[in-house]
Amino acid sequence: MAKNMLELHDIRKTFNPGTINEKKALCGVDITLEEGDFVTIIGGNGAGKSTTLNAIAGVWPVDSGSIIINGENVTGLSEHQRAKHIGRVFQDPMTGTAATMEIQENLALAARRGKKRTLAWGITKKEREEYHELLKMLDLGLEDRMTSKVGLLSGGQRQALTLLMATLKKPELLLLDEHTAALDPKTAAKVLELSDKIVAENNLTALMVTHNMHHAIIHGNRLIMMNNGRIIYDVKGEEKKNLKVEDLLKKFEEASGTALDNDRMLFESQKAD
Repeated sequence: MAKNMLELHDIRKTFNPGTINEKKALCGVDITLEEGDFVTIIGGNGAGKSTTLNAIAGVWPVDSGSIIINGENVTGLSEHQRAKHIGRVFQDPMTGTAATMEIQENLALAARRGKKRTLAWGITKKEREEYHELLKMLDLGLEDRMTSKVGLLSGGQRQALTLLMATLKKPELLLLDEHTAALDPKTAAKVLELSDKIVAENNLTALMVTHNMHHAIIHGNRLIMMNNGRIIYDVKGEEKKNLKVEDLLKKFEEASGTALDNDRMLFESQKAD
């Protein structure tokens, strides 16, 4: 029987409670992910997608509910304490890498995460060979530029490298927070293809937030739609594979009682078709 890698039980979060800016961001979110699940999360602005990822990562404490990663209750742990369980790739390609360091140094940093830091920081020949093979898999020619500074890379190359770094230690949970939104469509498709490959080959459990309905349908084995801090649709398997963008729009209207008026989401999804 597959084990649960992530359990969210009745997660609630309100920002600025009791003020004029009060915002109920998460209203009783329940999600269980089994090992190897790759779930895409879709919804308009303010639906609670990224807030859910931030709750899991421990960016701030939740008001109530519990978060369990691979059997460990992490609800009371800080972001730093949860980091050993989680790999994360953000929307901004600049976030996940150190620009002034070489490609191979960035990979070494990721590989040594959680280990004791010593002064003997040199990269061994064996490590260099490993990184060369890993970079080759990206098919971006980076294996021949291992001593290049990361700041010289394009957004797509940096995001592909960040993906590699986030998964180098095979995290129990991989969080992809609109990680292709800042890239052009061709580069985004390449990074998404890499994401699929890395998740499948390492049997990782992943959550991917996206504005793009087309991407949400074709990637992963399960799709969750959110609106106003709640899950309004949860679909997997064959039913998910057969979905079309129109079906998602219809589901959104049925569940929320309003038409989806999120221009960016509609634009992104039409652009992809």
